Amino acid sequence: MERRKKPFVSIDEYIRTFPKPVQKKLSELRGTIKELAPDAEEKISYQMPTFCMNGNLVHFAAYAKHIGFYSTSSGISVFKSKLAKYRSSKGAVQFPIDEPLPIGLIKQIVKFRVAENMKREKK
Repeated sequence: MERRKKPFVSIDEYIRTFPKPVQKKLSELRGTIKELAPDAEEKISYQMPTFCMNGNLVHFAAYAKHIGFYSTSSGISVFKSKLAKYRSSKGAVQFPIDEPLPIGLIKQIVKFRVAENMKREKK
C-alpha cells in the first residue's frame, strides 16, 4: 500500500485509500472503538486514525500484511499474555491482515485505555 505525500484530513479519507476488504476491517475496528469510547474525538495524528479522550487513547493503521493497533505501552503490557500470538512492541500490536480482527481482545484493551485516560482527567 502506497504512502501519500498529502496529509489525510479525516479517518473516512484514510479508510477509503485501501482495498475493500481492508476498508471493512478498518471500519470494524473504528466502530468497535467508537462503541466503547463514544465521546472520544476522532482525528488524524502521525498520519494514522486516532481517538483522543483526555489525551491519545488509541491509533490504528493498515499496512501490506497487518493492521497496527497502537494502544500505548500500558495497553500492551497489561494484555501481554493475551497478545502473545501476535507480533508486538512496547506500544503496538500487529494483527495479520488475512485473519479476523480479535474484536473481543480489542474491546478489552480499549476499555482499559478509556479507564486509564479517565483517571488522568481526575488528577
